[in-house]
Amino acid sequence: MRIVKSAVLYTALALVANVAIAGSALQELRDGDMMKLAIHEEPMAISSEPFVGPEGETTLADFGGKVLLVNFWATWCAPCREEMPSIAALGEAFAAEDFAIVTIATGRNPAPAIDKFLSEIGLEDMPVYLDPKQQLARDMGVMGLPVTVLIDREGREVARLVGGAEWDSDSAHALIAALIGQKS
Repeated sequence: MRIVKSAVLYTALALVANVAIAGSALQELRDGDMMKLAIHEEPMAISSEPFVGPEGETTLADFGGKVLLVNFWATWCAPCREEMPSIAALGEAFAAEDFAIVTIATGRNPAPAIDKFLSEIGLEDMPVYLDPKQQLARDMGVMGLPVTVLIDREGREVARLVGGAEWDSDSAHALIAALIGQKS
């Protein structure tokens, strides 16, 4: 009985320690563009505002249990155009993992402009998510574009990067791998 109590105690301590050191461990993985990634000391709640996906209305909670990279972008945004191929490459690198990329065109982005944007950068098969009235973006505190938010398996924001970045870098891969490997 004492061994079982000790095992439970040590498991609980390990879980608490994982949450406490997760932020500092992620900090150490940042390099290059990922130095702009603001890692939160405490995970933050995310919005429950709906947005439109390929299958209709959805929310970020509908991706539950996966690590998410949520990118807010627009067709008129030059840094968005530059970083989107690296986001797609990151998604391909982790395709078999418990990870999803959700790129959300926020604001007025007509379907023909979205198609042209994705075609010009060679990403015609990327799923299109829309936040036409910017309700989700506002609720998530998105003030400019692009903004990328990392969400853990528990559906909490753990980090945010404002501006464009190279998401197919070694540092970004290490960060995503660490988040996928974390168990709460």
